Amino acid sequence: MRYQISGKQIDIGDALQTHVKSEIDETVGKYAQRPTEAVVVFSRNAHQFACECTVHLATGLNVSARGQATEIYAAFESCREKMDKQLRRYKRRLRDHQHVRSEPVEFAGGASYILAASEEAEESEPTSLQPMIIAEMEAKIPSLSVGEAVMQMELGGSHLLVFRNEKNSGINVVYRRDDGNIGWIDPANTK
Repeated sequence: MRYQISGKQIDIGDALQTHVKSEIDETVGKYAQRPTEAVVVFSRNAHQFACECTVHLATGLNVSARGQATEIYAAFESCREKMDKQLRRYKRRLRDHQHVRSEPVEFAGGASYILAASEEAEESEPTSLQPMIIAEMEAKIPSLSVGEAVMQMELGGSHLLVFRNEKNSGINVVYRRDDGNIGWIDPANTK
């Protein structure tokens, strides 16, 4: 597995890097046999250290966690415990997912835009109906089942996931609702 361990404006020593590698190997090795890459970023905000960790699995799924503490090792341990809890929760599904899916998750390309905030919020009518695009990027849209999409959203720690449904090849969305439940938007299923 490849590791990318870095710090944002802080120096990461060899001892911390060795500790991170061994702990991630142990944690991820229990639940997912084929991790390919781990990206760990340490940062400091006032008196607290933060650790963000993302592990990419060979099947195309990603696991993300974030931890904070007053010491850097404790921040990593908090992050590792959260990742362990996520992986434990999905252990059976991750193992079944690897056995059923012989090929990695397929990704389709899509355009992603960041729109500038409107400065004309106080005006009654905008002068132009065209939004100003300040960034244009390529987004990857995975081809998953609905259950895998919910699992990927949970493992990634995101509130929303856009994916291509394997059953009907349509673009679908799963999202976390304010009431704690999961919402699923399937435009192809409307009649």
